[in-house]
Amino acid sequence: MTTLLGTLSLYYSNLQVVQAEAQKTVDYQQVYNDIANLLDRDSDYDDGSYGPLFLRLAWHTSGTFSDKEKDGGSRFGTMRFDKEISRGSNLGLDIARDLLEKEVQAKHPGISTGDLYTLAGVVAVQELGGPDIPWRPGRVDGGQDKLVPDGRLPDADQGSAHVRDVFYRMKFDDEEIAALIGGHALGRCHLDRLGYDGPWTDARTVFDNSYYTTLLERTWVPKTVSSGKHQFESGTLMMLPAEIDMLKDAKFKKFYEVFAKDQDKFFKVFSKALVKLLENGVPFTGKEKVYVFKRVNE
Repeated sequence: MTTLLGTLSLYYSNLQVVQAEAQKTVDYQQVYNDIANLLDRDSDYDDGSYGPLFLRLAWHTSGTFSDKEKDGGSRFGTMRFDKEISRGSNLGLDIARDLLEKEVQAKHPGISTGDLYTLAGVVAVQELGGPDIPWRPGRVDGGQDKLVPDGRLPDADQGSAHVRDVFYRMKFDDEEIAALIGGHALGRCHLDRLGYDGPWTDARTVFDNSYYTTLLERTWVPKTVSSGKHQFESGTLMMLPAEIDMLKDAKFKKFYEVFAKDQDKFFKVFSKALVKLLENGVPFTGKEKVYVFKRVNE
């Protein structure tokens, strides 16, 4: 076993050297374009866009970072392993993984998995109407020994105290947390994945501040869905228990009200917070090129 682990360690060490060199040849704008061209390729997938799924992949890839342990995050691209992507909080992300691997990574073998997944999240936000998200490469693939324990992502069944614990572990403040949760303007929940059902907003393939206006302006009624999970509903829309508890939190609600009134402010805070999320734990040298990508759908 010791010999096997040593061999694997050497393999991934050598792979990282090769990847670091290969990254110099990658045309990242072309990678961006290729991902963007995938977004609405399958009109029968959810609401007609893979964008929400790509953003969730980027988020879950990065959201395992711990500032205390100095591990996790997108650095080693461990979400590509079945052991991580099959965890309960990640169900459904294999769809995005497999699609990006087949349609993008195969064309651009120099890009690391962590770079690919985080860049897919940037594409989703920008192409669906959100703010510019500066991005830089530099992640390298690691082995399964780089996986961190399960349970580091937010649990939707819990309340605002739990949400703070999760995000404070990643060195986010309340304003940044409030902004990142606005990403739920995109997408929906699925019964067969997390046990919740329905979209957060009416325009779920448009990135804007509608999450906050929807959350603040509607009346939310508790309901038990067929999975046995408890969620809150208003017409055809839903909110998770953690989100309703956060709405009752005066500190979070203060930022929600600001973002509901001022989309430019929301975009500004969200962009900085997402960059921080995607970069947490990655040992950048400071010499990497920072990209602000030209959009495919202007």
